[in-house]
Amino acid sequence: MFIFKSNNEQNTEQIVNKKALIFGLISAFLCGIGFTIIAPVVPFLVQPYTNSPSEQAIVVTMLTSVYAICVFFAAPGLGALSDRYGRRPLLLSCLLGSAIGYLVFGIGGALWVLFVGRIIEGVTGGSISTIFAYFADITPREYRSKYFGWVSAFSGVGCVIGPTVGGLLAKFGYSVPMYFGAIITLLNVIYGFLYMPESLDKKNRLKGITLARLNPFIQLANVLSVKNLKRLLVSAFLLWIPNGSLQSVFSQFTIDTFNWKPALIGLVFSIMGIQDIISQGFIMPKLLRKLSDAQIAILGMISEIIGYSFIAASALFSFYPIFIVGMFIFGFGDSIFGPSFNGMISKSVDSSEQGRIQGGSQSIQSLARIIGPIIGGQIYVSLGHAAPAFMGMILIAVAISVLYRGTHANV
Repeated sequence: MFIFKSNNEQNTEQIVNKKALIFGLISAFLCGIGFTIIAPVVPFLVQPYTNSPSEQAIVVTMLTSVYAICVFFAAPGLGALSDRYGRRPLLLSCLLGSAIGYLVFGIGGALWVLFVGRIIEGVTGGSISTIFAYFADITPREYRSKYFGWVSAFSGVGCVIGPTVGGLLAKFGYSVPMYFGAIITLLNVIYGFLYMPESLDKKNRLKGITLARLNPFIQLANVLSVKNLKRLLVSAFLLWIPNGSLQSVFSQFTIDTFNWKPALIGLVFSIMGIQDIISQGFIMPKLLRKLSDAQIAILGMISEIIGYSFIAASALFSFYPIFIVGMFIFGFGDSIFGPSFNGMISKSVDSSEQGRIQGGSQSIQSLARIIGPIIGGQIYVSLGHAAPAFMGMILIAVAISVLYRGTHANV
């Protein structure tokens, strides 16, 4: 067992299962690699099936939306099943589905095959929410924001490596990063099958699952009805819409604006992961000692607005150094918002409800990532390359207002 001692409470020892901690962090790391390794090459895989850059941009964003649609409908069911049967079987199934999705996408051969690959991955795309529920099971309540920060940091390391490796592997063929993503995800499944301990005690599991529990719209309503969560989730939804848009058009944006190739796209994409490492390793621990989760979340949102302003300026002036600076600032904001948000929602319910609340949160995020890429792709084509960034500045400003009004007593 690992023993973690609090800096704030003398003679207090918090015990965390070693195998559970190691597997959870490795899973987060490999999820980061698997998800981002494909990012630099998606536009190039789509290109043979489109007739223009505008059509290419629309298809890329639609692939992102299809994935999010599948996650939206599947996430509540995956969360409920993990509350009923445990985290282990659900997490391993999700990871296996991701490996199959990467493989199908890499095989390609037609546009519909690419969509099938994304659908498979989306239907089993509950791995991140299950990982957070897993950590909520194995960590003390008062230290969850800290451990969620660790998850983000390890995922961030994967996000640093993933795009760079993906960009370099693309030199051997645009499908090679997909095959590599499938292999490393499958290796994680094997490791989990051999070493992953179950984290949810049988006495804390659901006794049964109703059909209502599997309905994403009912679960959305239930999650939004949890006291003190509505404003938090609404503000996160407003933030995730432009974030989903940025994620979907990122590669296409750099190709159209700066004429970048996969290796360079992958290198710059790694900035997001670098921010997670720096923030979780050095900045987040200091912020947690001085600020509340809500205050940290608002700080992250302000940083994202500033980042979006630099990204918009880079599009207007076609000057890539401004874009890189903007990505660093945006990445910092994103890296501190995530752990503080997950810490707040996990503290709102008991252990038997962690899968439901994390699954519901992922459904809301997926809904935003359905809307964001569709809107972002359309305004990117019709209003210009800077339009999605301007949308981000406006929506996050509204999100800050919503969150502040719900937490101003503590801020």
